[in-house]
Amino acid sequence: MTEIPKPPDEAPAIRIIAMPADTNPSGDIFGGWLMSMMDMAGANVAYERAGGRVATVAVNEIEFHSPVLVGDLVSCYARVVRTGRTSVATKVEVWVRGRSGGGSIKVTEGEFTFVAIDEDRVPRPLPTL
Repeated sequence: MTEIPKPPDEAPAIRIIAMPADTNPSGDIFGGWLMSMMDMAGANVAYERAGGRVATVAVNEIEFHSPVLVGDLVSCYARVVRTGRTSVATKVEVWVRGRSGGGSIKVTEGEFTFVAIDEDRVPRPLPTL
């Protein structure tokens, strides 16, 4: 028997309801809006690891599995997968639950890289753990 996939056990970095203003001309949620939510979720965990300000430097990959619909509860889970001297790479998974109930499904996943920056926006080393 195959195990049904389920969201990560930790709390999401971001949770939001998809609204009509976030749709593309076909009526589905615009992929750019979803990427923006993923960037913010990844930045949340990168900020914690960097001990301060970070800037997005790359979207290493992103894969859309299923559309997101108006009214879906969108949860973005993020975790640090790699660090460098000044950089933090995060894996972000997006899971949705329809407003009519039912289980959650993973609709998108990707990897985002951030660089730690100082008050002058200059890269700075990550603090040691």
